[in-house]
Amino acid sequence: MTDTDLSKRHIRSYVLRQGRVSPAQQRAVETLLPRFGIPYATRPLDLNQAFGRAAPKILEIGFGMGDSTATIAQAAPANDYLALEVHTPGVGNLLKLIDVQQIPNIRIIQHDAVEVLRDMIGDATLDGVHIFFPDPWHKARHNKRRLIQAPFIAQLVQKIKPGGYIHVATDWQDYAEQVLAVLSAEPLLQNTAADYAPRPEYRPLTKFEQRGIRLGHGVWDMVFRRI
Repeated sequence: MTDTDLSKRHIRSYVLRQGRVSPAQQRAVETLLPRFGIPYATRPLDLNQAFGRAAPKILEIGFGMGDSTATIAQAAPANDYLALEVHTPGVGNLLKLIDVQQIPNIRIIQHDAVEVLRDMIGDATLDGVHIFFPDPWHKARHNKRRLIQAPFIAQLVQKIKPGGYIHVATDWQDYAEQVLAVLSAEPLLQNTAADYAPRPEYRPLTKFEQRGIRLGHGVWDMVFRRI
């Protein structure tokens, strides 16, 4: 299946909900997105030009409200982080964090990840990919909407440099089992652990995750290297 086949009619892994955008988030989108955002376009993106330097490039798919993204980027100033999210409240919140905390190494694309990968990201240009807590679509009839499927991973792995990594974390066990099976079946990926990996230090615990751990809920991290 080619990139074009995959995304001409791909099933979206999200629904654009009418979430409330606060006045501060809206202001951030209006004033800061032109500075820290990259418009979606059907042409390859020069990542070094977008960040103004040559540095390792990490792609984050679906950053939610962006708190973890900001923490990770602040702790690793030598890396650049290209963050994808479709929901405006999260985009506005991350822009606020970038502004208040003066974080220079994040750029945001507010668009569908499959189309960004297809149209904007060149092969072997990424040093890593983060997909933290993607929508689990936990009802069986909705499982087809899950982002982590074999065709998507086959497309994504082409964008990662040899030696680069993909890191997925989820708090839904059946999704973790699916992700582990999909990543393990991809011939260009190699697991860094026997099955699930210890949480890498760079991934901060979210408040939601901390609460879940106190209640005895599990979280599964999977870190695979691109061969």
